Amino acid sequence: MAYLIRAILLATFMFPALVESAVRHYNFTVVMTNMTKLCASKSIVTVNGKFPGPTLHAREDDNVIVRVTNHVKYNVTIHWHGVRQLRTGWYDGPAYITQCPIQPGQSYVYNFTLTGQRGTLLWHAHISWLRATVHGAIVILPKRSVPYPFPKADKEKIIVFGEWWKADVEAVINQATQMGVAPNVSDAHTINGHPGPVTNCTSQGFTLHVESGKTYLLRIVNAAVNDELFFKIAGHNLTVVEVDSSYTKPFKTDTIFIGPGQTTNALLTADKKIGKYLITVSPFMDTIVAVNNVTGIAFLRYKGTVAFSSTTLTNVPAINATEVTNTFSDNLRSLNSKRYPAKVPLTVDHSLLITMAVAVNPCATCPNGTKVGAAMNNISFVMPTTALLQAHYYKISGVFTDDFPAKPPIAFNYTGNYTGTLQTTNGTRLYRLAYNSTVQLVLQGTTVIAPENHPTHLHGFNFFAVGKGSGNFDPNKDPQKFNLVDPVERNTISVPTAGWTAIRFRADNPGVWFLHCHLEVHTSWGLKMAFVVDNGKGPNESLIPPPSDLPTC
Repeated sequence: MAYLIRAILLATFMFPALVESAVRHYNFTVVMTNMTKLCASKSIVTVNGKFPGPTLHAREDDNVIVRVTNHVKYNVTIHWHGVRQLRTGWYDGPAYITQCPIQPGQSYVYNFTLTGQRGTLLWHAHISWLRATVHGAIVILPKRSVPYPFPKADKEKIIVFGEWWKADVEAVINQATQMGVAPNVSDAHTINGHPGPVTNCTSQGFTLHVESGKTYLLRIVNAAVNDELFFKIAGHNLTVVEVDSSYTKPFKTDTIFIGPGQTTNALLTADKKIGKYLITVSPFMDTIVAVNNVTGIAFLRYKGTVAFSSTTLTNVPAINATEVTNTFSDNLRSLNSKRYPAKVPLTVDHSLLITMAVAVNPCATCPNGTKVGAAMNNISFVMPTTALLQAHYYKISGVFTDDFPAKPPIAFNYTGNYTGTLQTTNGTRLYRLAYNSTVQLVLQGTTVIAPENHPTHLHGFNFFAVGKGSGNFDPNKDPQKFNLVDPVERNTISVPTAGWTAIRFRADNPGVWFLHCHLEVHTSWGLKMAFVVDNGKGPNESLIPPPSDLPTC
C-alpha cells in the first residue's frame, strides 16, 4: 500500500496533466541562476532554475494554485497570459494594475480556475523586463472523454521562443530609460532556451526528435520580449488547429507568424525521408525600426538518422514579408462548431477608436532633454503606486480617473505625413464598462515618428478579430466588411503597420483589465491603458474579495 501511494504521488508530481484531479498545485521559486548562452555566462532571474520555466499542466475547468516565492532582489509578479480570470482579477498578475508586486523574501498564492478554456497559453513575469527569462508554457487539456476537434496526434511537443541579451536585461532597460532613448535589441532568438549556432559560437541548439509516419501536436509559444517571429521547418507543412487557446478551422502552411504573447497549436506529420531538417525562427519588421535580425536555429531529426548527416535547409521569410503575415492572419478562422460556437457580439454598446503612437516628451534628466514615449489616444499611461484593482475595489480616490477618451482628442490623418506635435499628455486614465456590455475597439496604427506593427494584448477577455486593414479606419465603409460569423478568437492581436485592427468582446468579467502593446519596449514607454468593468447583479457577477496574502505596495 505504501508503495502504491508513493507511486501515485510521484505520478502526480511528474505528470500532473495525466492524473484525474480538479486542483493542480505548483510551487514557483524565483531565483538567480547561472546560464551559458552565446559562449558566455551570466546570472539570470528564473523560476525553479529553468529557462524557459516549468510548464504548467491542467485540464479545462481545473482549479490551479501556484505559490510564487521571491528569492531575488527584484520585485516580481506572474501573469497567466490568456487565462480569463473570471471574477479572480487579483490573480491576473500585472504589477500595479491588479496587484502590488511580490517583494524580495515574500510569497503570494495565485488561485484561479481555467473556465471554458483548452489549448496552449503562457505565463510570464509582468514587471519591468523580467519576462525576458521568467516565462513558460501553460498546457490546458480538454476535459476527460472530450476529444480534440482534429486528428489526435501521436505525441505533443512544447516549443517556446524567446530572446537573449548578452548584457543584464534589467540594466538594458534601466540605462535606456535614464538616457531617454530606445534600448539595445537582443543578441539572439532562442528555441526552448537554445539560440543554436550563431556567428563566433557553435552551440548545439535544440533538436526536435520525430519518428517516420507519426503526427505531432506542436504547442508553439512566443515568449519573446520585443519581436514578432516567423517559424519554419524545412520541407514540412504545418496544420494550424488552435491559437491563443481557441480552436480554429484547420489550414496548412509552411510558415507560422506569431507575435509576443501569442500561441499556436499546429500538427506536424513526419512524412519526409529520414534525415535532419533545419528549423528557423526569424524576426518580422516591416518598418524602419532596429530589430534583432539573428535567426534562431534548431533541428528536426528523424529516428534512424545517421551521424553527420547533411541538413535539409530552408529559406527564411524576408524580414519585411508583410504579405506572409497577412496570408497567415487571413487564414485564421474560429472553428465555430456546435460544441465551440463563435459568440461574436452583433450589437455594440461601446465603440472606441484608439490610436497607437510613439512620441517624444520632455525629460530634464535626460542628456538630450527629451525621452522617447508612446501613447494611446495621445495619453501616455502613468503607472500608479497603488494597484488599480485595489483602488477600484476599495473606492480609493486619487489613484485613477475613468475618463479615458473613446476617440482621439484630435482627429488627423493617422497614417499620412504627420506634422503635429510629438508630445503626449500623461495620466492614469481608465475607461469604465458596465457588466455584460459589448465593446467594439478599433486599434489604429499611426505614422507619428515611424509606423510600426503593434501586437496588442487584452487581459481578462478573449476577443474576436472582426476586421483589419491598411491606412485609416473608415467607420462607414469598413464595418460592412467585418467578419461576424467565424472571426478568429484571440487574446493578443497584431495591429498592422500604418493600419488598423477591429476587435469585439463582451465585458462579462468584473475588475480592472490591462490593454497594452506586448512589445515590452512600447509598454515601458506608456503604450497602455486599462478598462474598469463594474460588478453585475449578485455574487456570480461580482469580483471576489481580495485574498489575505495580497502583496502590499
